[in-house]
Amino acid sequence: MTPKTPLLTLDDARARMLAAVIPVADMEDIPLAALSRRILAHAVHAPRDLPPADNSAMDGYAVRHADLAPGVRLRLIGSALAGAPFAGTVGKGECVRITTGGHLPAGADTVVIQEDVERAGDQVRLTAEPGGRGANVRRAGEDVARGERVLPAGRRLGAIEIGVLATLGMAAVTVRRRLRVALFASGDELRAPGEALAPGQIHDSNRYVIAEMLDRLGAEVLDLGIVRDDPERLRTAFQQGAANADLVITCGGASVGEADHARALLDKLGEVGFWKVALKPGKPFIFGRVGAALVCGLPGNPVSALVTFHQLVAPAIRKLQGADDPAPLCIHAHAGAPLRRNRTRLELLRGRLEPDGAGGWQALPDPQQSSGAFAALARCNAFILVPAGSGDIATGEMVQVLPFDDLL
Repeated sequence: MTPKTPLLTLDDARARMLAAVIPVADMEDIPLAALSRRILAHAVHAPRDLPPADNSAMDGYAVRHADLAPGVRLRLIGSALAGAPFAGTVGKGECVRITTGGHLPAGADTVVIQEDVERAGDQVRLTAEPGGRGANVRRAGEDVARGERVLPAGRRLGAIEIGVLATLGMAAVTVRRRLRVALFASGDELRAPGEALAPGQIHDSNRYVIAEMLDRLGAEVLDLGIVRDDPERLRTAFQQGAANADLVITCGGASVGEADHARALLDKLGEVGFWKVALKPGKPFIFGRVGAALVCGLPGNPVSALVTFHQLVAPAIRKLQGADDPAPLCIHAHAGAPLRRNRTRLELLRGRLEPDGAGGWQALPDPQQSSGAFAALARCNAFILVPAGSGDIATGEMVQVLPFDDLL
């Protein structure tokens, strides 16, 4: 009897996938308003200082610090408003009314806030202890200096990054082109949401779940719909997807049932990199290639499909995109209940991460852990990582927890 091949660990499977990925090379210039979730192709360096000139952080009066003392009176000689600077110079015993963002006039080095003065006509009297020299002044370049790198290549562009680019006055930047992903679900039992169900049929949810996560990753989705469990129809879907996309994702057909054709077809049309991972839920996962397109075959059970996409496919997509996204947040928490280990597979239990009342966290597993029970995920906010082995993890022991991220 031929011995069984050991299952790949999650880390090994992820490493093999990432080693097979080459980021897309095509780039395009995209205007600011259309940059959401795009991947920056080149580092961005500041074309000018931010702020561009010394300016006031508060509403008040621009003064010479050397003139300040409690009760001192200064003569008001003008105003410096945001967008309307004062053209003259502040001399000894003088001050200029200034608003937040107004450029600091020549001769002034400090701003006294308006709450600390009394004004009568052109006389301004200091009523509080003065602050130090430079108080309430934002210096030119203190946020970003001209030539400084503000965004690295590979940064995924969101609200903060787009705001930085707008502040720098950049109307467009060069980004990598959108990743194209072909997606289909296979199964004779599947029907679209809204269709009536006959006995034995279910509504397809996987395509909608995966398409939503792909959208959050900024990918362009080619939805090939539901494909019957027929080898020829599946062959056509694989070929159509591989001809038009960088990545083909299938949902279902990755196991060993009579109607599970994905692995055999992939073996004929291209190559199978590996099949099956020591992961629960998500063991029957396929990774391979057809032509230039990578292929990921997800299990049909909805939770298994979500977990394998999140843990294996999403990292591969990020590398395909050339994205330098931060590593997933992983924290330690106390187990809120005994956790039984799977002997051979890492298990990602669905559960809730909650404060433990003592400044830490506790992880509470959901009572429903079936790989087909998708609705239970709505009660959860984290995966609890239970390494393979024997024996329970006792209540109160420390466990690793992956809080649900933006994809979920």
